Amino acid sequence: MTTDDASAPQQPAADPTPRQIRRWRKYLSDEIAEGKLYTDLASRKSGEERQILLGLARAEERHQSHWRDLLGEHAERLPSPSAHRVLLSWMARAFGSVFILALAQRAESDSPYAGDADATAGMAADEAVHEEVVRALATRGREKLSGGFRAAVFGANDGLVSNLALIMGMGGTGVSSSVVLLTGVAGLLAGALSMAAGEFVSVRSQRELLAATRPTQATLRAAPDLDMDQNELVLVYRARGMSREDAEHRAMERLGLFGCDCDPSLSHHPHEDPEQDEHDVVGSAWTAALSSFGCFAAGALIPVLPYLLGLTGAAAVVVSLTLVGLALLCTGALVGLLSGASPLSRGLRQLLIGFGAAGVTYLLGTLLGVNVG
Repeated sequence: MTTDDASAPQQPAADPTPRQIRRWRKYLSDEIAEGKLYTDLASRKSGEERQILLGLARAEERHQSHWRDLLGEHAERLPSPSAHRVLLSWMARAFGSVFILALAQRAESDSPYAGDADATAGMAADEAVHEEVVRALATRGREKLSGGFRAAVFGANDGLVSNLALIMGMGGTGVSSSVVLLTGVAGLLAGALSMAAGEFVSVRSQRELLAATRPTQATLRAAPDLDMDQNELVLVYRARGMSREDAEHRAMERLGLFGCDCDPSLSHHPHEDPEQDEHDVVGSAWTAALSSFGCFAAGALIPVLPYLLGLTGAAAVVVSLTLVGLALLCTGALVGLLSGASPLSRGLRQLLIGFGAAGVTYLLGTLLGVNVG
Protein backbone atom coordinates (compact mmCIF):
# COMPACT_ATOMS: atom_id res chain seq x y z
CA MET A 1 0.00 0.00 0.00
CA THR A 2 1.19 3.52 -0.70
CA THR A 3 0.81 6.58 1.51
CA ASP A 4 -1.77 9.26 0.83
CA ASP A 5 0.93 11.76 -0.16
CA ALA A 6 2.59 9.35 -2.56
CA SER A 7 -0.65 8.35 -4.22
CA ALA A 8 -2.26 11.78 -4.37
CA PRO A 9 -2.61 13.29 -7.86
CA GLN A 10 0.08 15.81 -8.79
CA GLN A 11 -1.66 18.83 -10.25
CA PRO A 12 0.48 20.64 -12.82
CA ALA A 13 1.66 24.09 -11.85
CA ALA A 14 0.54 25.53 -15.19
CA ASP A 15 -1.70 24.52 -18.04
CA PRO A 16 -0.45 21.22 -19.47
CA THR A 17 1.30 21.30 -22.80
CA PRO A 18 -0.13 19.42 -25.80
CA ARG A 19 2.69 16.90 -25.42
CA GLN A 20 1.76 16.26 -21.79
CA ILE A 21 -1.89 15.84 -22.70
CA ARG A 22 -1.04 13.30 -25.37
CA ARG A 23 1.18 11.37 -22.98
CA TRP A 24 -1.37 11.41 -20.15
CA ARG A 25 -4.17 10.31 -22.47
CA LYS A 26 -2.01 7.42 -23.61
CA TYR A 27 -1.27 6.45 -20.02
CA LEU A 28 -4.96 6.56 -19.13
CA SER A 29 -5.91 4.45 -22.12
CA ASP A 30 -3.30 1.84 -21.19
CA GLU A 31 -4.39 1.82 -17.53
CA ILE A 32 -8.00 1.22 -18.56
CA ALA A 33 -6.91 -1.67 -20.80
CA GLU A 34 -4.78 -3.21 -18.03
CA GLY A 35 -7.58 -2.89 -15.48
CA LYS A 36 -9.98 -4.64 -17.84
CA LEU A 37 -7.39 -7.35 -18.51
CA TYR A 38 -7.07 -8.19 -14.81
CA THR A 39 -10.85 -8.08 -14.37
CA ASP A 40 -11.34 -10.46 -17.31
CA LEU A 41 -8.72 -12.85 -15.93
CA ALA A 42 -10.29 -12.69 -12.46
CA SER A 43 -13.67 -13.66 -13.92
CA ARG A 44 -12.15 -17.00 -14.98
CA LYS A 45 -10.51 -17.70 -11.61
CA SER A 46 -11.69 -18.45 -8.10
CA GLY A 47 -10.41 -18.23 -4.56
CA GLU A 48 -7.19 -16.45 -3.71
CA GLU A 49 -6.00 -16.01 -7.29
CA ARG A 50 -9.25 -14.24 -8.19
CA GLN A 51 -8.87 -11.86 -5.25
CA ILE A 52 -5.27 -11.07 -6.22
CA LEU A 53 -6.26 -10.24 -9.79
CA LEU A 54 -9.14 -8.05 -8.60
CA GLY A 55 -6.67 -6.26 -6.30
CA LEU A 56 -4.47 -5.51 -9.33
CA ALA A 57 -7.52 -4.21 -11.19
CA ARG A 58 -8.37 -1.86 -8.32
CA ALA A 59 -4.80 -0.54 -8.33
CA GLU A 60 -5.10 0.23 -12.03
CA GLU A 61 -8.33 2.13 -11.28
CA ARG A 62 -6.42 4.32 -8.81
CA HIS A 63 -3.90 5.09 -11.51
CA GLN A 64 -6.72 5.93 -13.90
CA SER A 65 -8.07 8.44 -11.39
CA HIS A 66 -4.69 10.14 -11.23
CA TRP A 67 -4.54 10.71 -14.98
CA ARG A 68 -8.20 11.73 -15.16
CA ASP A 69 -7.60 14.37 -12.51
CA LEU A 70 -4.64 15.76 -14.43
CA LEU A 71 -6.44 15.66 -17.78
CA GLY A 72 -9.70 17.19 -16.63
CA GLU A 73 -11.77 17.98 -19.70
CA HIS A 74 -9.16 16.28 -21.92
CA ALA A 75 -9.96 12.83 -20.47
CA GLU A 76 -12.54 12.10 -23.16
CA ARG A 77 -12.17 10.47 -26.58
CA LEU A 78 -9.04 8.62 -25.58
CA PRO A 79 -6.69 7.06 -28.13
CA SER A 80 -6.51 3.31 -28.54
CA PRO A 81 -4.26 1.56 -26.01
CA SER A 82 -0.87 0.33 -27.14
CA ALA A 83 -0.79 -2.65 -29.48
CA HIS A 84 0.66 -4.74 -26.65
CA ARG A 85 -2.37 -4.06 -24.44
CA VAL A 86 -4.78 -4.72 -27.29
CA LEU A 87 -3.10 -8.07 -27.92
CA LEU A 88 -3.26 -8.91 -24.23
CA SER A 89 -6.97 -8.14 -24.04
CA TRP A 90 -7.71 -10.30 -27.06
CA MET A 91 -5.60 -13.19 -25.81
CA ALA A 92 -7.20 -12.99 -22.36
CA ARG A 93 -10.52 -13.85 -23.96
CA ALA A 94 -9.15 -16.54 -26.26
CA PHE A 95 -6.34 -18.37 -24.45
CA GLY A 96 -5.17 -19.58 -21.08
CA SER A 97 -3.98 -17.23 -18.38
CA VAL A 98 -0.40 -18.60 -18.34
CA PHE A 99 0.42 -16.89 -21.63
CA ILE A 100 -1.43 -13.72 -20.69
CA LEU A 101 0.27 -13.36 -17.32
CA ALA A 102 3.67 -13.88 -18.93
CA LEU A 103 2.92 -11.02 -21.34
CA ALA A 104 1.45 -8.89 -18.55
CA GLN A 105 4.65 -9.40 -16.56
CA ARG A 106 6.62 -7.80 -19.37
CA ALA A 107 4.10 -4.96 -19.65
CA GLU A 108 4.42 -4.18 -15.95
CA SER A 109 8.23 -4.28 -16.14
CA ASP A 110 8.18 -1.72 -18.98
CA SER A 111 6.23 0.90 -17.03
CA PRO A 112 7.49 4.46 -17.76
CA TYR A 113 6.28 5.91 -14.45
CA ALA A 114 9.64 5.75 -12.67
CA GLY A 115 11.09 8.26 -15.15
CA ASP A 116 8.02 10.49 -15.51
CA ALA A 117 7.69 13.46 -13.15
CA ASP A 118 3.93 13.58 -13.74
CA ALA A 119 3.45 10.13 -12.18
CA THR A 120 3.61 9.81 -8.41
CA ALA A 121 6.30 7.84 -6.63
CA GLY A 122 3.51 5.60 -5.31
CA MET A 123 2.38 4.75 -8.83
CA ALA A 124 5.91 3.83 -9.87
CA ALA A 125 6.21 1.67 -6.75
CA ASP A 126 2.84 0.06 -7.55
CA GLU A 127 4.03 -0.95 -11.01
CA ALA A 128 7.22 -2.47 -9.61
CA VAL A 129 5.19 -4.50 -7.12
CA HIS A 130 2.65 -5.46 -9.80
CA GLU A 131 5.44 -7.04 -11.82
CA GLU A 132 6.34 -9.27 -8.88
CA VAL A 133 2.69 -10.15 -8.24
CA VAL A 134 2.14 -11.10 -11.88
CA ARG A 135 5.46 -12.97 -11.92
CA ALA A 136 4.31 -15.08 -8.96
CA LEU A 137 0.94 -15.81 -10.57
CA ALA A 138 2.60 -16.72 -13.86
CA THR A 139 5.03 -19.00 -12.04
CA ARG A 140 2.17 -21.20 -10.87
CA GLY A 141 1.13 -21.82 -14.45
CA ARG A 142 4.68 -22.28 -15.65
CA GLU A 143 5.21 -25.01 -13.07
CA LYS A 144 2.15 -26.86 -14.33
CA LEU A 145 3.46 -26.65 -17.90
CA SER A 146 7.10 -27.34 -17.18
CA GLY A 147 7.15 -31.13 -17.69
CA GLY A 148 5.16 -31.75 -20.87
CA PHE A 149 5.75 -28.25 -22.23
CA ARG A 150 9.51 -28.54 -21.87
CA ALA A 151 9.50 -31.86 -23.73
CA ALA A 152 7.21 -30.47 -26.42
CA VAL A 153 9.26 -27.34 -27.11
CA PHE A 154 12.58 -29.13 -27.01
CA GLY A 155 11.20 -31.88 -29.22
CA ALA A 156 9.91 -29.42 -31.83
CA ASN A 157 13.15 -27.46 -31.90
CA ASP A 158 15.26 -30.59 -32.09
CA GLY A 159 13.11 -31.90 -34.93
CA LEU A 160 13.39 -28.65 -36.86
CA VAL A 161 17.12 -28.19 -36.41
CA SER A 162 18.31 -31.78 -36.67
CA ASN A 163 16.26 -32.71 -39.73
CA LEU A 164 17.02 -29.45 -41.50
CA ALA A 165 20.71 -30.02 -40.87
CA LEU A 166 20.39 -33.62 -42.05
CA ILE A 167 18.63 -32.60 -45.26
CA MET A 168 21.04 -29.75 -45.96
CA GLY A 169 23.98 -32.05 -45.36
CA MET A 170 22.66 -34.66 -47.76
CA GLY A 171 21.75 -31.96 -50.26
CA GLY A 172 25.30 -30.67 -50.13
CA THR A 173 26.63 -34.04 -51.26
CA GLY A 174 24.72 -33.69 -54.53
CA VAL A 175 22.49 -36.76 -54.15
CA SER A 176 19.05 -36.85 -55.79
CA SER A 177 15.95 -35.32 -54.20
CA SER A 178 14.47 -38.77 -53.62
CA VAL A 179 17.48 -39.73 -51.50
CA VAL A 180 17.15 -36.48 -49.55
CA LEU A 181 13.47 -37.22 -48.95
CA LEU A 182 14.14 -40.74 -47.72
CA THR A 183 16.89 -39.47 -45.48
CA GLY A 184 14.56 -36.84 -44.01
CA VAL A 185 11.82 -39.39 -43.32
CA ALA A 186 14.31 -41.76 -41.70
CA GLY A 187 15.67 -38.91 -39.59
CA LEU A 188 12.12 -38.01 -38.53
CA LEU A 189 11.27 -41.52 -37.35
CA ALA A 190 14.61 -42.25 -35.72
CA GLY A 191 14.78 -38.90 -33.99
CA ALA A 192 11.18 -38.97 -32.72
CA LEU A 193 11.58 -42.44 -31.26
CA SER A 194 14.92 -41.55 -29.71
CA MET A 195 13.56 -38.34 -28.18
CA ALA A 196 10.51 -40.11 -26.77
CA ALA A 197 12.60 -42.86 -25.21
CA GLY A 198 15.06 -40.37 -23.79
CA GLU A 199 12.35 -38.19 -22.26
CA PHE A 200 10.58 -41.19 -20.77
CA VAL A 201 13.74 -42.47 -19.10
CA SER A 202 14.78 -38.98 -17.99
CA VAL A 203 11.46 -38.03 -16.38
CA ARG A 204 10.86 -41.47 -14.87
CA SER A 205 14.36 -41.45 -13.37
CA GLN A 206 13.89 -37.95 -12.00
CA ARG A 207 10.59 -38.90 -10.37
CA GLU A 208 12.17 -42.02 -8.86
CA LEU A 209 15.04 -39.97 -7.46
CA LEU A 210 12.63 -37.49 -5.91
CA ALA A 211 10.47 -40.28 -4.52
CA ALA A 212 13.55 -41.85 -2.93
CA THR A 213 14.08 -38.70 -0.84
CA ARG A 214 10.56 -38.80 0.65
CA PRO A 215 10.55 -39.70 4.37
CA THR A 216 9.15 -43.13 5.18
CA GLN A 217 7.14 -44.51 8.10
CA ALA A 218 10.17 -46.20 9.62
CA THR A 219 10.25 -43.72 12.53
CA LEU A 220 6.63 -44.53 13.40
CA ARG A 221 7.18 -48.28 13.33
CA ALA A 222 10.46 -48.24 15.23
CA ALA A 223 9.61 -45.64 17.89
CA PRO A 224 8.05 -48.03 20.49
CA ASP A 225 11.16 -50.25 20.60
CA LEU A 226 13.85 -47.58 20.65
CA ASP A 227 16.20 -47.17 23.58
CA MET A 228 15.24 -43.94 25.31
CA ASP A 229 18.85 -43.26 26.30
CA GLN A 230 20.28 -44.02 22.85
CA ASN A 231 17.63 -42.36 20.73
CA GLU A 232 18.41 -43.06 17.08
CA LEU A 233 15.50 -40.86 16.02
CA VAL A 234 17.64 -37.83 16.74
CA LEU A 235 20.07 -38.97 14.06
CA VAL A 236 17.20 -39.40 11.59
CA TYR A 237 15.97 -35.84 12.04
CA ARG A 238 19.45 -34.35 12.06
CA ALA A 239 20.10 -36.11 8.75
CA ARG A 240 16.96 -34.43 7.41
CA GLY A 241 18.44 -31.03 8.13
CA MET A 242 17.29 -30.20 11.65
CA SER A 243 19.49 -28.78 14.37
CA ARG A 244 20.34 -30.97 17.36
CA GLU A 245 17.82 -29.18 19.59
CA ASP A 246 15.02 -29.39 17.02
CA ALA A 247 15.86 -33.03 16.29
CA GLU A 248 15.67 -33.94 19.98
CA HIS A 249 12.34 -32.16 20.30
CA ARG A 250 10.99 -33.91 17.22
CA ALA A 251 12.12 -37.29 18.53
CA MET A 252 10.28 -36.65 21.80
CA GLU A 253 7.17 -35.90 19.76
CA ARG A 254 7.46 -39.20 17.93
CA LEU A 255 8.00 -41.06 21.21
CA GLY A 256 4.80 -39.56 22.55
CA LEU A 257 6.39 -37.40 25.26
CA PHE A 258 4.98 -34.24 23.61
CA GLY A 259 1.49 -33.91 22.32
CA CYS A 260 2.14 -31.55 19.40
CA ASP A 261 3.29 -32.22 15.86
CA CYS A 262 5.20 -29.05 15.12
CA ASP A 263 6.72 -29.87 11.74
CA PRO A 264 4.72 -32.62 10.04
CA SER A 265 6.54 -32.13 6.73
CA LEU A 266 9.56 -33.93 8.15
CA SER A 267 7.82 -37.28 8.50
CA HIS A 268 5.56 -39.38 6.35
CA HIS A 269 1.94 -39.46 7.44
CA PRO A 270 -0.01 -42.57 6.53
CA HIS A 271 -3.34 -40.72 6.43
CA GLU A 272 -2.21 -38.68 3.43
CA ASP A 273 -3.73 -39.47 0.04
CA PRO A 274 -1.41 -42.07 -1.55
CA GLU A 275 -2.66 -41.05 -5.00
CA GLN A 276 -1.58 -37.45 -4.58
CA ASP A 277 1.22 -36.58 -7.00
CA GLU A 278 3.80 -34.52 -5.18
CA HIS A 279 6.07 -34.19 -8.24
CA ASP A 280 3.72 -32.31 -10.57
CA VAL A 281 6.51 -29.95 -11.59
CA VAL A 282 8.50 -32.86 -13.04
CA GLY A 283 5.51 -34.06 -15.03
CA SER A 284 4.45 -37.50 -16.19
CA ALA A 285 6.98 -39.69 -17.97
CA TRP A 286 4.36 -40.80 -20.52
CA THR A 287 3.21 -37.22 -21.10
CA ALA A 288 6.79 -36.09 -21.66
CA ALA A 289 7.52 -39.02 -23.99
CA LEU A 290 4.39 -38.55 -26.10
CA SER A 291 4.83 -34.78 -26.24
CA SER A 292 8.44 -35.18 -27.27
CA PHE A 293 7.60 -37.78 -29.92
CA GLY A 294 4.74 -35.80 -31.45
CA CYS A 295 6.49 -32.45 -31.42
CA PHE A 296 9.79 -33.81 -32.73
CA ALA A 297 7.91 -35.51 -35.56
CA ALA A 298 5.97 -32.32 -36.31
CA GLY A 299 9.14 -30.25 -36.28
CA ALA A 300 11.10 -32.75 -38.37
CA LEU A 301 8.29 -32.92 -40.92
CA ILE A 302 8.54 -29.22 -41.80
CA PRO A 303 11.91 -29.31 -43.61
CA VAL A 304 10.76 -32.44 -45.48
CA LEU A 305 7.48 -30.92 -46.71
CA PRO A 306 8.84 -29.35 -49.92
CA TYR A 307 10.24 -32.71 -51.02
CA LEU A 308 6.99 -34.47 -50.16
CA LEU A 309 5.17 -31.93 -52.35
CA GLY A 310 7.42 -32.73 -55.29
CA LEU A 311 9.83 -29.77 -55.22
CA THR A 312 13.45 -30.43 -56.10
CA GLY A 313 16.76 -28.65 -56.23
CA ALA A 314 17.15 -25.03 -55.16
CA ALA A 315 13.38 -24.46 -54.93
CA ALA A 316 13.02 -27.22 -52.33
CA VAL A 317 15.93 -25.85 -50.33
CA VAL A 318 14.57 -22.28 -50.31
CA VAL A 319 11.06 -23.37 -49.29
CA SER A 320 12.45 -25.69 -46.62
CA LEU A 321 14.63 -22.96 -45.14
CA THR A 322 11.72 -20.49 -45.18
CA LEU A 323 9.32 -22.85 -43.43
CA VAL A 324 11.86 -23.89 -40.82
CA GLY A 325 12.88 -20.28 -40.23
CA LEU A 326 9.28 -19.27 -39.50
CA ALA A 327 8.81 -22.27 -37.21
CA LEU A 328 12.02 -21.52 -35.30
CA LEU A 329 10.93 -17.92 -34.81
CA CYS A 330 7.58 -19.09 -33.45
CA THR A 331 8.96 -21.68 -31.03
CA GLY A 332 11.66 -19.31 -29.81
CA ALA A 333 9.12 -16.53 -29.31
CA LEU A 334 6.86 -18.90 -27.37
CA VAL A 335 9.67 -19.86 -25.00
CA GLY A 336 10.56 -16.20 -24.54
CA LEU A 337 6.93 -15.35 -23.88
CA LEU A 338 6.46 -17.95 -21.17
CA SER A 339 9.82 -17.19 -19.55
CA GLY A 340 9.11 -13.46 -19.39
CA ALA A 341 11.93 -12.66 -21.82
CA SER A 342 11.74 -10.86 -25.13
CA PRO A 343 9.92 -13.07 -27.68
CA LEU A 344 11.80 -11.40 -30.53
CA SER A 345 15.27 -12.00 -29.10
CA ARG A 346 14.47 -15.62 -28.25
CA GLY A 347 13.01 -16.19 -31.71
CA LEU A 348 16.06 -14.72 -33.43
CA ARG A 349 18.35 -16.79 -31.23
CA GLN A 350 16.56 -19.98 -32.26
CA LEU A 351 16.74 -18.93 -35.90
CA LEU A 352 20.49 -18.30 -35.78
CA ILE A 353 21.16 -21.61 -34.01
CA GLY A 354 19.06 -23.59 -36.46
CA PHE A 355 20.45 -21.97 -39.59
CA GLY A 356 23.97 -22.13 -38.20
CA ALA A 357 23.71 -25.90 -37.73
CA ALA A 358 22.21 -26.31 -41.21
CA GLY A 359 24.96 -24.19 -42.77
CA VAL A 360 27.74 -26.19 -41.14
CA THR A 361 26.30 -29.55 -42.22
CA TYR A 362 25.70 -28.26 -45.75
CA LEU A 363 29.36 -27.25 -46.04
CA LEU A 364 30.47 -30.60 -44.66
CA GLY A 365 28.15 -32.40 -47.09
CA THR A 366 29.58 -30.36 -49.98
CA LEU A 367 33.13 -31.24 -48.99
CA LEU A 368 32.19 -34.90 -48.60
CA GLY A 369 30.48 -34.92 -52.00
CA VAL A 370 33.54 -33.40 -53.68
CA ASN A 371 35.89 -35.86 -52.01
CA VAL A 372 33.74 -38.87 -52.88
CA GLY A 373 33.30 -37.68 -56.45
